[in-house]
Amino acid sequence: MVSQISEAMLDVIADALVDKGYILLSDIIPDYVSLALLEKMQAEQNIEFKKAAIGRGIEQQINTEVRCDKISWLDNQDHIDREYILVMNQLKDGLNRRLFMGLFDFESHYAVYEPGAFYKKHLDSLHGSQNRILSTVFFLNPDWQENDGGELILYDESDLPLEVVNPNIGTLVLFLSERFPHEVRPTMKTRNSIAGWFRVSNANHGF
Repeated sequence: MVSQISEAMLDVIADALVDKGYILLSDIIPDYVSLALLEKMQAEQNIEFKKAAIGRGIEQQINTEVRCDKISWLDNQDHIDREYILVMNQLKDGLNRRLFMGLFDFESHYAVYEPGAFYKKHLDSLHGSQNRILSTVFFLNPDWQENDGGELILYDESDLPLEVVNPNIGTLVLFLSERFPHEVRPTMKTRNSIAGWFRVSNANHGF
């Protein structure tokens, strides 16, 4: 059973989303869950990756000039994936109680960036689309060094760099999907992460 996120920590997260629109967290995912997720990613026979696309629906296409990672969607029926999803569900429920965000479901995928891979600056949700409300990125890279590249860069609404996040294992980044353009800088070695999004069931949310 995954340990519960404390009410105090949920308060901190909610306050940060109101004040800044994003937060960087460490140690919110238990170490044994992080290691199990990483082990699954590294055991290629247990997970099938495909080239990531850009766009949604019929406009979806593969464009390696924009992004060149490989992905595999998490499955709630998989016991390792479910441990992570349970923590995300705690976040969803806690934020809904505090901010009335109307978060309804959570989708997420593993993302592997091989050496040289990147994802150019983009938004996870176009303003007003009401699709993805809150984005998450969880990193799974032990012993990551500054010269290994692969940083996640968040930009502010003036398109200036706001945060540069090294993809160290155990770091979780939450940010409002419509508000923050972001990119993944080219990586010098294999970079593992889980990208996710909380969505609403309709256009009505209170935050």
